[in-house]
Amino acid sequence: MQQVKAVGRLVGGTVNDVMLAAVAGAMGRYMREHGDAQRADGVQIRAVVPVNLRSLKVTSDLGNKFGLVFLTLPIGLADPVERLREVKRRMDEIKSTPEPVVVFGLMNLMGMVPSEIQDIAVDIFGAKGTAVMTNVAGPRKQLYLAGAPLDMMMFWVPQSGRLGMGVSILSYAGRVWLGIATDEGLVPDPESIVQASHAEFSGLSKAAQKKIERRNKAARPMIKAVGVAMETVDELLRKDGKSGAVQPSTVCQAKTRAGQPCKNRARPGVEFCRVHQKRE
Repeated sequence: MQQVKAVGRLVGGTVNDVMLAAVAGAMGRYMREHGDAQRADGVQIRAVVPVNLRSLKVTSDLGNKFGLVFLTLPIGLADPVERLREVKRRMDEIKSTPEPVVVFGLMNLMGMVPSEIQDIAVDIFGAKGTAVMTNVAGPRKQLYLAGAPLDMMMFWVPQSGRLGMGVSILSYAGRVWLGIATDEGLVPDPESIVQASHAEFSGLSKAAQKKIERRNKAARPMIKAVGVAMETVDELLRKDGKSGAVQPSTVCQAKTRAGQPCKNRARPGVEFCRVHQKRE
């Protein structure tokens, strides 16, 4: 889970944004690996995404309260970071519209009409998308059943017959689980898309790590300059006010987190440098 959040920080995205971007990349990769490379370039598909409309204050109430949004996924966008940025942008645009609430109202209305009309409405909704994708936030802590820990849990998103793919994402106890169900006539090996999703996420994770390394590298000169300035201040504080002599400096007696002796100078009158003095 922490890795997924770290990737999301690349563009300020959510766990949902990251997982949708990874699955979108996996679908594009699947098409290219199955001899459809030309059609995969630049292609987009529409996903039906349930959106929770329940307030956090009434989470104990029974029943579902969710709307649907139609998210166009850029599966033909090869660059993983650009794909993530685009998925986030599109999701942000949808969140700022009344679309989920309007669909929720329509779904309530559908529940009051005869089943024949309900079937027609379901077909209309199903015809507007290629896949249905949902992300459920499960328990954050480990659960137990009869004293035995539950190592994993999973669910499967419901889908109408016209939707060729269902993508289920569940977070539980610090981990994220991904399940994909497909129409066998369209995708006979959905496990390939799951594996490709892992590969796409790995690419996003590497990009996030490179960004962190670049940021740390850019900050090193500033950190070094601050260190030199602090040493200069410490040196001045060691001066004897009467004679102007500089007291001999001592090395910090603490050890770093790696277990190595600290090479910083100790502060006046103590055995530790500025950093380790706070820890002690």
